[in-house]
Amino acid sequence: MLETLKRIIAEQAGVEEASLTEETSLKKDLGMDSLELLSVVMAIEEEYDLEVPEDELNQVDTLEDLVEYLKGRGIEE
Repeated sequence: MLETLKRIIAEQAGVEEASLTEETSLKKDLGMDSLELLSVVMAIEEEYDLEVPEDELNQVDTLEDLVEYLKGRGIEE
């Protein structure tokens, strides 16, 4: 799952997948604004066929947070 998320985030943020780690902060390290984060969420929703409520997205900061969130939603890869 981490590799899939790296691919999605790298595409949306315009960075190299290799530069992303579990500790990478979407906002602080990548400087993503709310519109870019929304694009990431939409890509994740499409990839995993689920809906992510906006208020739950606010709890996610790092890639690790995102992995844990998806695992909590029953997504395993």
